[in-house]
Amino acid sequence: MPASVAGAEGRARRSATGPYAVLRELDDAASGIPVPERRFIGRSADGDRTVLIGVPLPGADPGRFLAEAETSRYLLGPWSSPATEVAAPGDAPWHARPYVPALPLPAALSVHGGPLPERTVRALGAALVETLVIGHGQGLAHAGVSPAAVLLAADGPRLTCFGAARAAAEDGTPRSGLPGLESGSLPPEQATGGRPHPTGDVYALGATLAYAATGYTVPEREELPAALRTVVTACLSRDPAARPRPAELLDALGPVAGPPAPGAGAAAGPPPPATALDAAGNPAGRAAALLGPGWLPGRIIAALARQSAELLAATLPVPPAPQD
Repeated sequence: MPASVAGAEGRARRSATGPYAVLRELDDAASGIPVPERRFIGRSADGDRTVLIGVPLPGADPGRFLAEAETSRYLLGPWSSPATEVAAPGDAPWHARPYVPALPLPAALSVHGGPLPERTVRALGAALVETLVIGHGQGLAHAGVSPAAVLLAADGPRLTCFGAARAAAEDGTPRSGLPGLESGSLPPEQATGGRPHPTGDVYALGATLAYAATGYTVPEREELPAALRTVVTACLSRDPAARPRPAELLDALGPVAGPPAPGAGAAAGPPPPATALDAAGNPAGRAAALLGPGWLPGRIIAALARQSAELLAATLPVPPAPQD
């Protein structure tokens, strides 16, 4: 079954959330990777808007879930994924954001047939680092970076599941083993109940890149590609103070330097800035330079095209007949 449609089978089907008819579930439960929320692709009744919907897991605290969704509205950056709609007070909890064709990272590895190429992992890492830098500059620790939180789209990743650790349990409450939290990408200090800090996002980033490169969030050091081994293992330090700073990560995740072009000499200039926009408002920073044509393997591009075509052809579910 294609990854774009898998996940709806064998689980309770949902016909609507808020004002949106549900077309299908985004995630495939068979991946074995915990997802902090249930995610659906939905469409407005007039057919004009398609959105990605999130609802809390059974038993989750709806107040904390909605509080994190509300805070995510303020996230900036081209690869962040802020909520644009949140359930009204008193309604069943949900949030939504505009839909773009995208695969969760676990589904992308399944489609590709294994770990992703080094170029893809580097581009993914640079975009996620830039996203975290912007959020940290806003005073926001993401506290939800994990393989399931990362969606791969043709123009770059989207980082979702903002505040998953905070929503799962209050500070001071152990979070290890809680539903929806992937243990390998949960920073040790948060697993024991500590308040999320930006250094925890660096740990979770390292685990997510390890997963992209090997299929495991806690691989053996030797399993990591040699060129990424140092940076990923540094992120995974159990000591928050020993983890690298974002600027160091951007330097380490940049493209591997090759021999200069004939005549280039020292005039090639400095690397692009960490995060910038061009005159048209499009991303023009260091990550954008890595996200050019070919950053995603062909099988993933094909799966994104299938997902888009399937949703274009999808019809809204017929509402149940009113009861007499």
